[in-house]
Amino acid sequence: MALNVMEQFSLKGRVAIVTGGGQGLGKAMATGLAQAGANIVIAARRIETALETQKLIEAEGVKCTVIKGDMRVEDDVVAMVKKVMDEYGKIDILINNAGTWRGDDAEKVTFEDWKEVIDVNLNGPFIVSREVGKVMLQQGKGSIINIASMSGMIVNTPQNQCAYNASKGGLIMLTKSMATEWAQRGVRVNAICPGYMRTEMSEDRYQRKDPAIERWFSMTPMGRSGVAEELMGIAVYLASDASSFVTGSTYLVDGGYTAW
Repeated sequence: MALNVMEQFSLKGRVAIVTGGGQGLGKAMATGLAQAGANIVIAARRIETALETQKLIEAEGVKCTVIKGDMRVEDDVVAMVKKVMDEYGKIDILINNAGTWRGDDAEKVTFEDWKEVIDVNLNGPFIVSREVGKVMLQQGKGSIINIASMSGMIVNTPQNQCAYNASKGGLIMLTKSMATEWAQRGVRVNAICPGYMRTEMSEDRYQRKDPAIERWFSMTPMGRSGVAEELMGIAVYLASDASSFVTGSTYLVDGGYTAW
């Protein structure tokens, strides 16, 4: 391990996959890893925005590849991993960022909506982690970072979103389970749990001045939402050697929301 603390944060020459990395939180974290020196693979269902993000990442002086695929589909994930290995020969970092949100009262949630949220937010990260994990275990090293949510630890209000909460709670437990299984085999697994973040997914609420936003802010000690760039530092930390003794951990980035 490098003795210089800044050297421990370097990701120079490493290869990182970021699912859903074309926009929002994924875009910010992919950019942060690139600024630390990592080559980036963006895996996304819709690649139009990913191709724009690719240009921004390549401007950081690293290589960036965009792969189209649905991370809920095993064949797509297997094909993605093969493409990455053919092109780069290794996978050092995985950020399971692709996610979705559906909200409604529990008695009104359709099975289709429930299944969509669980498939994207929990089944997808499992499939990707399993397939990428096989590569990392063979390498004897790797860092997997799951983007969960404070909603996996608390029940939000005033909006009802049982499917989303359940999916993120499951992802936190998946993180801990894989972390303990792979801890002595060189693969670390951790989770970032953002609070209310202003991204493309939530922008409509801000534009129409959803009353829920004022409620969120009143319950957040910092009195505001977070922005995507505020996840860049924690993502680099968990991806790098600076966190070499960290696994099975969940990191709240919520402006203090869960402290009250």
